[in-house]
Amino acid sequence: MIATLTGDNTFALQTELTARVNAFVAEHGDLALERIDGQEATVEHVSEAINSLPFLASKKMVVLREPSKQKVFTEQIADLLADAPETTDVIIVESKLDKRQKYYDYLRKNTEFNLYESLAGPALASWLVTQAKAKSGTLSTADANYLIDKIGPNQLMLASELEKLLIYNAAVTRATIDLLVEPTPQSTIFQLIEAAFAGNTKQALALYDEQRALKIEPQQIIALMGWQLHILAILATAGDRSADEIAKEAKLNPYVVRKSQGLARKVSFTKLKKLVETLANIDADSKTTSNNTDDSLKLFIIELAG
Repeated sequence: MIATLTGDNTFALQTELTARVNAFVAEHGDLALERIDGQEATVEHVSEAINSLPFLASKKMVVLREPSKQKVFTEQIADLLADAPETTDVIIVESKLDKRQKYYDYLRKNTEFNLYESLAGPALASWLVTQAKAKSGTLSTADANYLIDKIGPNQLMLASELEKLLIYNAAVTRATIDLLVEPTPQSTIFQLIEAAFAGNTKQALALYDEQRALKIEPQQIIALMGWQLHILAILATAGDRSADEIAKEAKLNPYVVRKSQGLARKVSFTKLKKLVETLANIDADSKTTSNNTDDSLKLFIIELAG
């Protein structure tokens, strides 16, 4: 068996890999498993691992991580796998693949190809609710969405936070989420910009002060604001494309696109362009002058709300 596990859904990919490895080891033992870092191993090492006979076991498994990081692997993959004996199972793990390359086509056509894409929107909230239920807990769809808004759509982070919440109380509520879950800087900056665009300058400035109190440096806040404005610029020029089309073309998470569409409708492209220029100037000044960057960013927040 030769399988490929790939995609940006780290949680789903790792869960599947762990399940396969554990099942194999349970049947054939630890000595039958070999893990290889494709970024460091030589082609000769990989070839030997794949083609050698198992030791003290009827089968062996080779887990090969990120072999595409070395061009030589992508060029010789067909030869490396062509003569793999039936006694060897190979799992190729790639976090990201370029669909335009022959390497991708080879893996898709010649291996058991498994693509794990990130969940978004209702599917992500539904997954959280199901995860809570599977662990004998409860979580409403509304509170699942609240948790996603607080820390973002990364399933690995969501799974970790959900585990912590369930240990505290099997009934997960908005109150326990507020008590135990720290919002990520990215989610907070989105809330800051959202508050500013709604004209709530006081709340936006309070969110900024909260980030600074948590030791989030001005340069990081500038970067996060720049990223959010970048997304808004994409949406402002996307025409009548759907959220999924925009996400695919711009290589963004569909959840992020849908979440930002409401903000994009609140600002004109002309103002957006001016905001980007102002933020770029603040960034340049923070690196070349002695200006107080905190004061500059607070003035920028006031401009956002203007």
